[in-house]
Amino acid sequence: MIDLDRLRADTPGVEHVAHFNNAGASLPPRQVHEAVVDHLRREAEIGGYEAAAERREHWEHTYEALARLLGAHRDEIGVIENATRAWDMAFYSFAFRPGDRILTGRAEYASNWIALKQVADRTGASIEVVPDDEHGQFDVAALERLLDERVRLVSLVHVPTQSGLVNPAAAVGRVTRAAGVPLLLDACQSAGQLPLDVRELGCDILSGTGRKFLRGPRGTGFLYVRRELIERLEPPFLDMHAADWQPDGTYRIRDDARRFENWETYYAGKVGLGVAVDYALEVGVENAWDRIRLLATRAREALAEIPGVTLLDRGAVLGATVTFTVDGADAAHVQRVLARERVNVSVMEAASAQLDFGARGIAEAVRSSVHYYNSDEEIDRLVDGVRRARTA
Repeated sequence: MIDLDRLRADTPGVEHVAHFNNAGASLPPRQVHEAVVDHLRREAEIGGYEAAAERREHWEHTYEALARLLGAHRDEIGVIENATRAWDMAFYSFAFRPGDRILTGRAEYASNWIALKQVADRTGASIEVVPDDEHGQFDVAALERLLDERVRLVSLVHVPTQSGLVNPAAAVGRVTRAAGVPLLLDACQSAGQLPLDVRELGCDILSGTGRKFLRGPRGTGFLYVRRELIERLEPPFLDMHAADWQPDGTYRIRDDARRFENWETYYAGKVGLGVAVDYALEVGVENAWDRIRLLATRAREALAEIPGVTLLDRGAVLGATVTFTVDGADAAHVQRVLARERVNVSVMEAASAQLDFGARGIAEAVRSSVHYYNSDEEIDRLVDGVRRARTA
């Protein structure tokens, strides 16, 4: 179902590099690049405010596209400058009190954990980590045992930054929805990689980014908040976009998910994000997911055959990210060797994933991450480069 020749023709970057840092930022298709540049050019021609007014339908379309991507309503979508800030704007809207419990998992991301800890320290709430099951994924049965009337929120990372794990988000959502506990789903790595439907997932809030598997511009993110929850959450920061200043000196917060946005925004990036989502929907996220799993499996199998390479990914379902260590070579060395051969990977350190890497005694790893536009030849280049890194 994937037209690889067409996708690679749409991706100028493949002429320059074998890109396996899609979990960091994917190579954008030319359509996204052109949309961003075109809007910036128009700003230079007539002015930023004027370009935004003239092309309102372009950036307003982004809300429609994201709603389609997520199976949501348009008024449940906010466009935020990045996934972390989107997550923060929702999380900091909850009013925690002493004795409240927040549940999270071992896949939790560093920025999320820091926010959780800051709020827990300020309010007297507690953070509890739901253990992994025998597959190394979030244990849904353990979650059920931990839920009680004091649990105010469950924070779940769908796909972590440090591995190919795909957590059982829909199963978690069924449990939290039945218990009446909000589920905050971090979909930073899953948006664009695998199909997402907020109704099927049962999440109340979902945050995501444009730059990773959606292949959108950097500096773009988004937030879904279930319609019934929106007016119960007051964002930690308000401005004249999120609320209206009333004649009597009070303010009225808007009643849609744009209450979590702010007035100044990256319009060119917002337009580009909409184009990226349209592109993902045209390719078909299900088709993308099928090819991503195929390529990631091929990479894992080939890397596992190299003496001294240890694969680190755990989980019943594995996705695009393939993390590994190489005996006798630190991760930065492997990255440098591959970079000389125009192969992009990244280094993942325990500081980003203490509940996972720290608990397993993993200080660092090489993180490679495939996308549907990668080719078999590029995977061969990755594997050959890792093999040479052992002796370089």
